[in-house]
Amino acid sequence: MDQLIEVLAKELKKPREVTDRLSDHVWGTYEIDRDDVGAFLEERLDELEDYEHELILAPLFTPKLEDQALFAELLGPDPVPKEMWPDVVGKLEMRPVTAQVVTHEGTTHAIVLREVVLERYVSLLRLEADVDASIWTGIQAEPFASEGSIFKAVVRRATWEREGRIEILRAYLGAESQADLYEPGDGLRFLGLVEDYKPRNLGYLAERVPQWEDALRKELEEGDRAKPFFHEQIKENHGFDRDQRQLDETQIQEKQDHLAFLGRLLKVLPAG
Repeated sequence: MDQLIEVLAKELKKPREVTDRLSDHVWGTYEIDRDDVGAFLEERLDELEDYEHELILAPLFTPKLEDQALFAELLGPDPVPKEMWPDVVGKLEMRPVTAQVVTHEGTTHAIVLREVVLERYVSLLRLEADVDASIWTGIQAEPFASEGSIFKAVVRRATWEREGRIEILRAYLGAESQADLYEPGDGLRFLGLVEDYKPRNLGYLAERVPQWEDALRKELEEGDRAKPFFHEQIKENHGFDRDQRQLDETQIQEKQDHLAFLGRLLKVLPAG
């Protein structure tokens, strides 16, 4: 527990860049000029109610999958039960934890984090995940082990708590053909597909993959340059691509990559 608290404190203290979302919220709600957002955070945040404090800082203290990966590496397959979280949050608040926020002009401002923000961050880390031993053993083997802590975070996600979906994960990890077919990034693509489309069981997924292949193939053949069929939401939600420019060439390549992934996925799913 002490190690968990130390790592949490260290992560929360890391410099974080003020986002446009945060600046827009402060500007629109408190009529603060965007150039004065940093000073507002450092000097006036303490005057606000807890709910305001949380609303303002939420864009900076919502953990992404890469943040969850750090704690997945620390915890392994073991959970930190929810009844222990108040003690964790309380010890962090007593320190206190002083975050460093960096404005667009490069100025750093110190902010003491309240219980409400600490509680939010802890609750979104998936600390409560209890990973089945067979699943954890599966990701230790190549090729999954090559992606290290990211795959450990993937298997701790809430989407696998449904019985039908955990069978999808078991089948994916247990496919012998993965040794020849798996490519770096497939774990994240697989997570994105399951979280976005929420297949109820293995049979449902196996039926839908050819349909998704056909739809994506048609988009490419027709030269459609709309946003990618898969993977866009997972990148946005989990912070793996902070460059929001949507270049046509990149979109086409992403569609081609996902079409290839769907082909690999179909080959590792059990027949019938």
